[in-house]
Amino acid sequence: MRKKIIFWVEEYFYNPSPIQTALSLLLLPLSWIYCFYMYLRFKSKKSRDFGIDIISIGNLSVGGSGKTPLVTALASRYKDAAIVLRGYGRKSSGLVVVSNGSEILCGVDVSGDEAMIYAHKLPDAKVIVSENRNEGVLKAKEIGAKILFLDDAYSKHDIKKLDILIDVKSKNSSCLPSGPFRERLWRAKEAVVVKENVDFKRVVELKNKSDKMSLVTAIARPQRLNDYLPEVVSKNYFEDHHSFTKDEVLDILQRDGSSSILVTYKDFVKLEQFNLPLSLLDLHVEVDENIFKTVDNYIGDKYAKKD
Repeated sequence: MRKKIIFWVEEYFYNPSPIQTALSLLLLPLSWIYCFYMYLRFKSKKSRDFGIDIISIGNLSVGGSGKTPLVTALASRYKDAAIVLRGYGRKSSGLVVVSNGSEILCGVDVSGDEAMIYAHKLPDAKVIVSENRNEGVLKAKEIGAKILFLDDAYSKHDIKKLDILIDVKSKNSSCLPSGPFRERLWRAKEAVVVKENVDFKRVVELKNKSDKMSLVTAIARPQRLNDYLPEVVSKNYFEDHHSFTKDEVLDILQRDGSSSILVTYKDFVKLEQFNLPLSLLDLHVEVDENIFKTVDNYIGDKYAKKD
């Protein structure tokens, strides 16, 4: 039931049916109230300087936008970097140091899938999950971070930072609950808006390919993968951040007679523990040099890794 509800909501926001469009129009008054509240919330906040360079990468709408590979690409350029994120979908709460920059300190159930991606792909970076981003920032400083990347923190208006926003297209530009937007780009708030295929481009490498692969994925709006998929036996979509069991994945392998399960890195970090045959759609992004220059201009080049 939860899976059906999440997929229905994704369709409602990004590819609505006539009935869903009508419902969206009925909910517009609630959206106006919500958006006005978010504006008042923004105006009531005063940004705090934590004494560390902070860059936030996110988007204004709900659902996936490619922020994880963009954060990875940016953070990989700097030494003494840390990534702080909420850790959505994890089976833990509070502040957890996932990686101290030299070793991974917990499992994916504790960290959440996105934090574990950072820990794998950025072994020199510190990775922290915390619902309270302020506490996460302070912890990152405590353990030696000199530059900090916040995953999806535009709405944290009480933190002094450079905001980079990924522009996500939608047929519905309304705020919640009528549309997918959590907040507006307020005129009084500076942010750098970047666009896919203009400021960054996705590059996908297929690793450990097999003759018969079944796609298993638990990302938001999984149809986004279609442009990058090789031929697969079946496509098996789960709700974003789904916690897999070995049996449900094994059942797909046996049902399809496949030789491997095709996954993204977000799913790989959760499925590798099951010792099942996995093929990997390994995604990274190529970033326009102007974006790197924007970050360098904000922080200076004192933390850039030397070639």
